[in-house]
Amino acid sequence: MVREPLTADQIERGRLLGGLLRQARAERTMVDVARQAGISVETLRKIEGGRIPTPAFFTVGSIAAALGLSLDDLLRRVHSAVPVAGPVPEPASLAV
Repeated sequence: MVREPLTADQIERGRLLGGLLRQARAERTMVDVARQAGISVETLRKIEGGRIPTPAFFTVGSIAAALGLSLDDLLRRVHSAVPVAGPVPEPASLAV
């Protein structure tokens, strides 16, 4: 199976997501957040730096929970900040 290269929009969304997570982390250390999210510090560092532009859903969910962020709000903020060619459907709410 060959993986398609990421588009410029996907890369930009990854950078934005990383920036939003970094901003939400504020004064907390990467070690603290990574430990609470159950991921490695290196994974968190790469996501925040945009080097993992398409992190796994459950990884993002774990980081968001550790930071007290709503996934719906995070999704809205990412989509509203990145211009996309063509119509974009409204993000669906995640009911749990």
